Amino acid sequence: MRAMQVTALGQPLELREVDTPTPGPNEVLVRIHTCGLNFGDTLIVKGTYQEKPQLPATIGMEMCGTIEATGTDVAHLKPGQRIAAYAGFGGLGEYAVLPANICVPIPDDMTEIDAAAFLVAYGTSHVALDYKARMQPGERLLVLGASGGVGLTAVELGKLMGAEVIACARGADKLKIASKAGADHLLDSDTCDLKTDVKALGGADVVYDPVGGDLFDAALRACNPEARLLPLGFASGSVPQIPANYLLVKNLHVLGFYWGGYMRVNPKVLTDSFEVLFGWYAEGKLKPHVSHVLPLADSNDGLDLLRTRKATGKVVIQVDG
Repeated sequence: MRAMQVTALGQPLELREVDTPTPGPNEVLVRIHTCGLNFGDTLIVKGTYQEKPQLPATIGMEMCGTIEATGTDVAHLKPGQRIAAYAGFGGLGEYAVLPANICVPIPDDMTEIDAAAFLVAYGTSHVALDYKARMQPGERLLVLGASGGVGLTAVELGKLMGAEVIACARGADKLKIASKAGADHLLDSDTCDLKTDVKALGGADVVYDPVGGDLFDAALRACNPEARLLPLGFASGSVPQIPANYLLVKNLHVLGFYWGGYMRVNPKVLTDSFEVLFGWYAEGKLKPHVSHVLPLADSNDGLDLLRTRKATGKVVIQVDG
C-alpha cells in the first residue's frame, strides 16, 4: 500500500510503499478514502506536537473509509460499512488498522469529503462551546482565527446554539467566509483594535482561541465578568502567559481544552457530541467548508496551505483517487 510518511523531523513527507496491516482483536482494517488535514499534523512533522510518533510514521489524524475486515471481538462493525475516525495517525495511507471503538458509522447521505472534514473541526468546537464553556443562547461569542478549520465551525455552531458571534480573521476574503457561516460581527485582525472593538460590541462572554499570542491578550481584556476563555491552540506560535490577577478581578474562567485527550480520559464526551453533530448534519444544519481537495501525492502541498494560512475551513486529501 502507499502511504505518506514522516521519515525525518522537519522534512517533507515521503510517499512510500509499506506493508498493509492486519487487524488484531478489537480492531478493524479500513480502506481509507479521504483524510482531513489539521494544524496538528504540521506540528507532528516538525516534532513539536504533544504526541511524538516513532519514525517512520504515517500521519493524518482524521479519516473516512470503508471497513475491509474485522478482528476478533468486533461485533458492532461489519465489512462494507463506511466510518469516520479520529485516530491521531494513519489517515495518509491507503489502509489503516484502527481500534473498533473509535470508528463512527457515518450517515448514508454524508459524502466522504464531508466526513473527513467533520470530526475534529466540529467535534472540537461543539465540545468546547457546549461541554466546557456551557455557552447559553444570547451570550456573546468571540472567535479568533474564525476562517480556519476549527474557527469556522465555532462560528457556525455558535450561531446554531443561539450566540451572538463576533468573528475575527485576517482580511476581507476570510471574513466573508465567516459571514456566510453566520457571524454577526466581523473584525479584521490586521486592522482592528480587538480590545476596543469587542468592548464596543458589548464585550465577550466566551472566547474561542486557536491562535494565542497578542490576540489572546487583547481578547482577555475585552471579556465581561465571569467570561470563559478557551485556549485550544497556538497557531501564532506564541503561548500566552495569563495574569492571574486579571482573572481574579473579573472572575474569569480559563478552560484548558485538548479535544483529542478525551479519547483516553472520557470518550463518552466525544461519542455524545458526535451523536448531536451527525443529527444536525442530517437535518441540513451543518455543512463543512472545504477549501482544497488534493491527491495523496500532494499531501505536502496541503500541509503548506495550513502553515501559510492560505486555506479556509478544511483541506482534505483524496487518498483513493
